Amino acid sequence: MSARMRHLRATAVVLGTASLALAVSVPAQATSRPAPGKGIERAVLPAGDGWASAEGSTTGGADATPDHVYTVTNRAELIAAFADAGDAPKIVRIAGTIHGNADAAGTPIGCEEYQRDGYTLEKYLAAYDPEVWGMDEVPSGPLEDARVASAKLQAAAVNVKVPSNTTLVGVGRNATVVGASLQVKNVSNVIVRNISFEDTYDCFPQWDPTDGDTGHWNSEYDNLVVYGSDHVWVDHNTFSDGDRPDADQPSYFDELFQQHDGLFDIVRGADLVTVSYNVLKDHDKTMLIGNSDGAGADDRGKLRVTLHHNLFKDVNERAPRVRFGQVDSYNNHFVSTKGSAYGYSYGIGAESQLVAEHNAFTLHSGVDKATILKKWSESSLTAGDNYVNGRKTDLIAVHNAGVPAEHLTEGAGWKPKLRTTVDHPLVVPLVVALKAGAGRTLIG
Repeated sequence: MSARMRHLRATAVVLGTASLALAVSVPAQATSRPAPGKGIERAVLPAGDGWASAEGSTTGGADATPDHVYTVTNRAELIAAFADAGDAPKIVRIAGTIHGNADAAGTPIGCEEYQRDGYTLEKYLAAYDPEVWGMDEVPSGPLEDARVASAKLQAAAVNVKVPSNTTLVGVGRNATVVGASLQVKNVSNVIVRNISFEDTYDCFPQWDPTDGDTGHWNSEYDNLVVYGSDHVWVDHNTFSDGDRPDADQPSYFDELFQQHDGLFDIVRGADLVTVSYNVLKDHDKTMLIGNSDGAGADDRGKLRVTLHHNLFKDVNERAPRVRFGQVDSYNNHFVSTKGSAYGYSYGIGAESQLVAEHNAFTLHSGVDKATILKKWSESSLTAGDNYVNGRKTDLIAVHNAGVPAEHLTEGAGWKPKLRTTVDHPLVVPLVVALKAGAGRTLIG
């Protein structure tokens, strides 16, 4: 291999009846170079910092050799770097903006590039208008089949699998991933830091008239998914809908044309995860920890997750919604500004064991603090030393008084031990404002 040049060949990605040729020839200086001896790309999770520090350690690609350090500038280079290193320790540095919906050169493409078998939104709307199709059955037939075929093409483009023993890190203040869904699936030892994840949108939402009383549009893709993986540290990132907020989207059949799913989900037996100093903002369904009441076979004894020093700003719900897991949520700041939708913050789900302590809530006057907690299933939680608008508040007592039909019981049945600095809730808003989000911990 030349000392000045290395070539990564990514095979063509075959997408149904079409293909996007992603063969790339990447100069050494662009994708692989000796990593600096210092910097956050070589950082490992500190001892005692949440569940990801238990039962071993989370080191990501800290032990990467020089030939397994990459700087990537588009989706093809990102996939090629992962393929080149496999499960060997690797550091993949994102420079600039990577688009998930892009051609081989990294140029963004529109939803029409994925359309197959005669699908257009106009035809789909005409075929499944409730006045034509009715409200008793989910769509079926040629236009639904065309939607599914088109959706498969987009899924092959936007879903990017992250291998084991990886540090994925943004370079500088502006590293951004737009429209891609990073899949940390059935792997181990992954670190994700200093990246803005934006607008992972579904071009082909499905209309389901049987969903609720009025029907809903349902979409796929989260910005980041941890699925069946262990020892994952997600730190100093920003998650949002970017330039495509739900508020700007149209409604069809009197329902929002919802192109976004979650921002960041942790599901299907994922375990030993620490989520620290991130910003999650301007979104509806924010974070699931456990995605189904029926997933107990995978999730019982797993989904051990720590959330600390994160900002949840103007998110409607699921911050997070918890099933099964022992989740430690402390020193987070929850903000709801005037005009934003607010449903609840913590969702108490099946067999959840949530500990929510030392958090701060800054809520506009229209929010009833009794709705900070939402009971979905019979489970107990611990919720002490939380402050709402600067006042210490017993979240469980306030909830039970305000929503007596959804009575919650106290006591999660375990006590977190894996914490580093625990700040007083009154200083949490300042600490989080100064430190959370992408661009606050920098790399060369």
